[in-house]
Amino acid sequence: MKRIIIAGASSRSGKTTAACGLLSSLRRRGLCVSAYKAGPDYIDREYLSMAGKCQAYNLDTWLMSEDRMLELFTLTSAGKDIAVIEGAMGLYDGGMNSTAETARLLDAPVVLVINARSMGESAAAVALGFREFDRGINLAGVILNFTGSDYHEEIIAEALSERGIKFLGALRRDEGLAVPERHLGLLQARENEAFDIGRLTARFESSVNVDEILRLAGNVSEIRPCCEAVPSKKYDVRVGVACDEAFTFVYHESLMTLEGLGAEIVPFSPLHDKMLPDADGYIFCGGYPEIFAEGLALNAPMLESVREAAGKKPVLAECGGMMYLCRKMRDSSGRTHDMAGVIPFDSYMAGRAVMGYMTGTALRDNLLCRKGESIRGHEHHYGRIEPDFTEETGAFELVRKNGGGAHYGGYSRGKVLASWLHVNFWGCPEFARRFADGLTSSGD
Repeated sequence: MKRIIIAGASSRSGKTTAACGLLSSLRRRGLCVSAYKAGPDYIDREYLSMAGKCQAYNLDTWLMSEDRMLELFTLTSAGKDIAVIEGAMGLYDGGMNSTAETARLLDAPVVLVINARSMGESAAAVALGFREFDRGINLAGVILNFTGSDYHEEIIAEALSERGIKFLGALRRDEGLAVPERHLGLLQARENEAFDIGRLTARFESSVNVDEILRLAGNVSEIRPCCEAVPSKKYDVRVGVACDEAFTFVYHESLMTLEGLGAEIVPFSPLHDKMLPDADGYIFCGGYPEIFAEGLALNAPMLESVREAAGKKPVLAECGGMMYLCRKMRDSSGRTHDMAGVIPFDSYMAGRAVMGYMTGTALRDNLLCRKGESIRGHEHHYGRIEPDFTEETGAFELVRKNGGGAHYGGYSRGKVLASWLHVNFWGCPEFARRFADGLTSSGD
């Protein structure tokens, strides 16, 4: 199985642009591709899906064990010609969850993307440092991004060659290929009408050695994951999953896990539908409800449908989904909008992000965990809840992976569990089964 990792020297190096250009170029050659995003990012993954015309997946050894990650990769890449994995942040950032560790686990060659704006031969020094930092990582070549001229590219290419580092090509500065950003990352692919994959593909194929990348991608060994035992009981249940412009942050692997347990996934739109679909329970995932708050508030029939269902059927909400379940939401402009009122809190937007991997220990039994059980996830949000969660009102005691004091978060009462925590069921199938149990009349 050919595979290649597109990593960056830092965030904003242009990894997503390069990975999308490569995926589209490979597909144009008639190859069947699979696409992945290292780390917990939802938005970059959607650009990869668009470019490769395939479902992209997340590979994250905090949200899932190494063996579960390898199992996911081998399962979803089976029968494909080549896998393209976009890294997260800089190549070595993140410690044991870094792109470098993903490359090591997958035995995948790495193509380093360097933002060469305002740099000459120093770009080669950056590449040399990345190669020497860990010789156990196969740094197979370099793509330059944001170059300004032929001369600019030539002097860096020569410096790379002199140090035995393969120059694979360069992408010139082109504002037409830039992807706009907003407060949680890139503008969502479904909203970015200006994203011209055809233009990017043409530019990539004319300036990057795709054939050489294909050759490098074949320099790999076979992966043999040790498949972990997963719950085997099957459930005849339907799970409604919020899915529209406002709610997009859901791991496809989570839905795969539920489907593997026998669940039928039923998408619905809190923005556009007038009532919830017929289902045994509902998931309100994260996204950008604050941007679409007015439209969500105006859809009164859906809000009423959610209020009625929440007292009778299990409802799981993550991040933006929790904001939707609150009584009111105050957006970035200070306007307040009525929401579902399922949980007795209000939400508002703050100027500083909360982000990072978390371990949540259940303060009481909830839809996923028994009291005292721990679950891993991550948070990335500008939202806040008022009043703050306490030991009495919270669902979890949360501790950051990289240290810091514990704090309380989430809401769990009756059949409702809502928190800032994003969870990937692929990494914790036992909790997916607990959720499925709650959807049946008798459970286990």
